[in-house]
Amino acid sequence: MSDTLDCSAGGGAETYTNLRIASVFIIFASSSFGALFPVLARRTSWVHVPKGVFEFAKYFGSGVIIATAFIHLLSPALEELGSPCLSPAWQQYPYALALAMLSLFSIFIVELIAFRWGTSRLAALGIKHDAHGHGLGAHAAHGPEGGNVLDNNDTLGANDTASEKTADVEAALNPSHDHSHAHGHNHNHHHHPHPQTDDTAAAAQIIGVFILEFGVILHSVLIGLTLAVDPSFKILFVVIIFHQMFEGLGLGSRLAYMELPPRFRYVPICAAALYGITTPIGIAAGLGVRGTYNPGSTTASIVSGVLDSLSSGILLYTGVVELLAHEFLFNKDMIEASNGKLAYALGCMLAGTAIMALLGRWA
Repeated sequence: MSDTLDCSAGGGAETYTNLRIASVFIIFASSSFGALFPVLARRTSWVHVPKGVFEFAKYFGSGVIIATAFIHLLSPALEELGSPCLSPAWQQYPYALALAMLSLFSIFIVELIAFRWGTSRLAALGIKHDAHGHGLGAHAAHGPEGGNVLDNNDTLGANDTASEKTADVEAALNPSHDHSHAHGHNHNHHHHPHPQTDDTAAAAQIIGVFILEFGVILHSVLIGLTLAVDPSFKILFVVIIFHQMFEGLGLGSRLAYMELPPRFRYVPICAAALYGITTPIGIAAGLGVRGTYNPGSTTASIVSGVLDSLSSGILLYTGVVELLAHEFLFNKDMIEASNGKLAYALGCMLAGTAIMALLGRWA
C-alpha cells in the first residue's frame, strides 16, 4: 500500500486524453437527459408519457438520492478524511460523520426557522396554513401540491352538507377554481385568492429543491474532477454515465412535480439544466489542472472529504425527511392507498437504492 501511496500535489493521469475530452460532452448528454426529460415530458403535450412512468421515476429517484448520500458521499468522505496522507490528528476523530451531522442539523434548523417565519406571516394575513399538510392529507411545502390553505372564513361548519364540505376542501386545495358554482351552491363564505400564499408555497418548494440540488451539484463537480485525472478512467467513465443519468432522474422527477405560479415556471428547467452542466464543468476543470491536481493529495483529500461530508448530510436530510417521510408517512393518499400501490412505491424506491448502491462498487 505504501508503495503506491502518492500524496504529492500533482500527478494526474495523462492517458486517454481524447476520450477524456469526449467525456465532457457524453456525460453532459446523459446528465441533461436524466434531469430534463421528466421536467419537459410532464409539461409537453406532444410527449405522452403515462402517469405510471412519472410515479416510478419519483419513487425510484428517492431511492437514488438516499443511496447517493450513503454510498457515494459519506463512504468516500470517510476514506478521504482518513487518508494516510493526512496528519495523525485526522485519524483521532470521525470528522466525516461529525460534518455530515453538522450539515444535517444546520439544514433542519434553517428550514424550521423558515417555516415558523412563513407560518407567522400567513397568520398575520388571517390564513391557516399547515406547512406539512397533515390536516388536508398533502405535504404542501415539500410535495407537488404546493401550498394548501384554508381562510379563517372557510372553516367547515357543522351545517354544511357533505358536498359543500367537499367543495370547501377542493377550493382550499385549488384556490383558483370556483367550486361553489361548479356544485351549484351559494355559500355564505367566499374564497379569496391570496397571492402571498402562492409566493410562500412557491418559495418553500424552491428552497427545498435548492437544498437538494446544492448537495447533488457539489458531488457532481467532484466526480468530474476525479474522472479527468483518475488512472482507472475507462471503468469509471462507464459507471459515471449511468450514475449521473440515474441521479439526474432522481432530481428531475422531483423538479417535474413542482407546482409553481406562472412566473416561477422556469425554475425546474433551470435547475435541471444546471445539474446537466456541473459534471462536465468538473471534467473540464480537471483536464485543465491535471498536471498539478492529484485527487489523493493532502489538500485534495481534505477539500473533497469536507465537501462530501457536508453534501451527504444535506442529501440524508432531504432524502429521509423531505422525500420518505412526506411521500409515505405524511401523505394521506399513500396512507389510504391499497397494499399493492404501497408495495409498488416501496419497490421502486428500493430498486433505485439498490442500483445506485451497486454502482458504488466502481465509483
